[in-house]
Amino acid sequence: MTLFEAACSVREKAYAPYSNFKVGAALRAASGRIHTGCNVENVAYPEGTCAEAGAIAAMCAAGDREITELVVVADSPTPVPPCGGCRQKIAEFAGPDVEVTMMALDGSAQTLRVADLLPGAFGAAHMETG
Repeated sequence: MTLFEAACSVREKAYAPYSNFKVGAALRAASGRIHTGCNVENVAYPEGTCAEAGAIAAMCAAGDREITELVVVADSPTPVPPCGGCRQKIAEFAGPDVEVTMMALDGSAQTLRVADLLPGAFGAAHMETG
């Protein structure tokens, strides 16, 4: 199964009764395993969960810690990008050269490296003290 197929499949399981905007994400971990996530809304909007965050949580729950590739898909007229918070979450588990492919259901796509999605990302090196 391709990451696009996995993201489309999990997208159908999204819980989006308020926006009706379903998003699916599929990532490949360094182990080769595919982990997926879908958006889960809540009537208290800020309390929802993005598809990318769900896929990352599933990856961690399975014991993986490194993203080698990520696809995000939604029924959108143009490829849908990760939100700012998810860009930071992706950067936590993916190197700057890892490709993130943003897709619409019609197959249109845009691929960017993590470094291009989140230039100047806050990282662990910023936490080091002299």
